Amino acid sequence: MSETFPRQPEPSRPTMIDVAKRAGVGLGTVSRVVNGGAGVRDETASRVRAAIDALGFQRNEVARALRPGKKSSSLALVLGDLTNPFFATIAKSSLEVAGQVGFAVVLGSVDEDPEGEKRAIQELVGRQVAGLMIVPDQGDHSFLASAGVPVVFVDRPAHGIDADIVMVDNEGGGRLAAEHLLQQGHERIAILLAPSYYTTGRRLRGYRRAYRSAGLDVDESLVVQLPEGNAEAAEKATRELMHRPDPPTAFFASTNFLTEGVLRALREVDAEPAVVGFDDFRLADMLPTPVTVVASDIAELGRTAARLLLDRTSGTDTRPPQRIVLPCALIQRGSGERPPSAGKRIKAEPAGE
Repeated sequence: MSETFPRQPEPSRPTMIDVAKRAGVGLGTVSRVVNGGAGVRDETASRVRAAIDALGFQRNEVARALRPGKKSSSLALVLGDLTNPFFATIAKSSLEVAGQVGFAVVLGSVDEDPEGEKRAIQELVGRQVAGLMIVPDQGDHSFLASAGVPVVFVDRPAHGIDADIVMVDNEGGGRLAAEHLLQQGHERIAILLAPSYYTTGRRLRGYRRAYRSAGLDVDESLVVQLPEGNAEAAEKATRELMHRPDPPTAFFASTNFLTEGVLRALREVDAEPAVVGFDDFRLADMLPTPVTVVASDIAELGRTAARLLLDRTSGTDTRPPQRIVLPCALIQRGSGERPPSAGKRIKAEPAGE
């Protein structure tokens, strides 16, 4: 079972988050008020009811969805763009684990949209899901503390709440990539980074650690923060780097999309810089020069998150919030084992000049 939530909800339909924000309370407090539950001070309940009336919130509908004692056999997974193989793999593996014990998983796709994410979570809470798995955006997630269900974050930690997190050793993987290229004799290693996400930031930290361990300084002009995390941006940046009088002799692409862009641009280059990508991708081993990658078990990321959430929802795991970090491994295929070249310049002028 899967559903995809639209990025833009109907503006005429206020949510519990809207009520909670207007009244200055948590989601759990709103839920208790609309259900007539105990434990809410009269003054606070009055503020919530006033917010409900002012917003035109549909109390009866939500109260039915949130009625106490209702058992749920559904989990929720909120993540990014499902066309990205990374997110699709997490979804598939978590669905498999949940299905083995008779649970369904409802999917919400809200790629890097904090407000869309909040609304999707609100919808899921209203559907009485037993627990939430979330690949979080970069916003404040303190509102989840009163959601009333267990939460497991996947791939990145969240801000404002102490909860379970299952993630990849991004810093260790970044160090693996840079150390490998340094061991091949490369010192001018360009690193291409998607815009300021937690994961790529940690991969950069690993890259810097490898340089420090080797007693070398990082050339900051080779640390390239891209405006967008897609292949086109990486292709343009690679062309520009190779057009320099002192081009890099190696590239570390911090995501699989960026690796694609690097490889496209390097088809136009006389020299053959070494390339290491982060995250494996289809046909990487079938290219004329197979691509060396730092890989992790993305399917296990989804499976581990689903198992942990199921244990939390059943009450069998009552430990404090866990931080589970899955290891990375370097897969040597050829592109990352090229020795430093003469660094010849690109044949044509970079695009746009």
